[in-house]
Amino acid sequence: MGLHPDIAALLDMIQLGTESGARIPFPQLTPAQARADFDASSPLLDVDPPPLSHERQLSLPMRDGAEIAARLYAPRIPDCAAPLPVLLYMHGGGFVVGSLDSHQPLCRGLASDSAAAVLSIGYRLAPEHRFPTAFEDCVDALAWIGREGPAAGLDPQRITVGGDSAGGTLAAALAIAARDDSTLPQPLLQVLAYPGLSPQQVTESYAKYGSGFLLERETVDWFFNHYLRDDADRTDWRFAPLAAPDLSGVAPAMLLLPEFDPLVAEGRDYAARLLAAGVAVDLKIYPGMIHEFLRMGNVVPDALQARGDIGARLALAFAQQTGVGC
Repeated sequence: MGLHPDIAALLDMIQLGTESGARIPFPQLTPAQARADFDASSPLLDVDPPPLSHERQLSLPMRDGAEIAARLYAPRIPDCAAPLPVLLYMHGGGFVVGSLDSHQPLCRGLASDSAAAVLSIGYRLAPEHRFPTAFEDCVDALAWIGREGPAAGLDPQRITVGGDSAGGTLAAALAIAARDDSTLPQPLLQVLAYPGLSPQQVTESYAKYGSGFLLERETVDWFFNHYLRDDADRTDWRFAPLAAPDLSGVAPAMLLLPEFDPLVAEGRDYAARLLAAGVAVDLKIYPGMIHEFLRMGNVVPDALQARGDIGARLALAFAQQTGVGC
């Protein structure tokens, strides 16, 4: 099938806004302006589920003495006597934009659909904090769940990691890091929604969909120029998980890839690499969809269906692992 009609209408509206000057592309903005624009536009695209019975702000300590903000979504008050399984979620935004607020509807929906807790983290953004700070923040958040999770009513024996776009990149890298560090909680599942995975953007899908399908190649270049310190970082698996020499032993993966996404080819390649390494993979291609579609509940029903797919897969992963109390 072609583009979903509602997606096509959205892309037409974006193009008209760009041509009229009403919409300014990110490469023409400062990072601070782009962040404000991203957060302001997010509520227009998405459907925000009703607040859960338990939502609260947290502050997580990082290795360098800093603290990052986090937001915990849970279907009930977490209890150390019966701790909740948890999804550690990393938001998208090219390592430069995105926030706890921009992804609040998505995280609320995932917590509701999975009947589990979702811990969304505000990892530090570039260019103020370049690679590998975002990755290290994610590792430290996972370690925090291992140390403090039981007291907070979160079960480190039933943990998954996930994210969309750049957040999916971070989740994939975090799954590799957890495999290599037995002191970290071991994820039962990695949920990767249209992640960036390759050192170089040279695939057929990148050439085919890198213009006119929301995620523009110029924007990707702008993101990476702010995030990476130098070209050598491109071949580091913490930035490009496809560069990892060995993927055996990482957590089972669920990959959600839109049909009309510049990143769809590298997502398929990663699924193939995982399968070849003996890792279980649930690969889902969403026809007619584009990058960022998970946060487009106000645009297409497919977004809510995909969230439901994630929730069901999370619930299955949690059900297969016995929980522990405090």
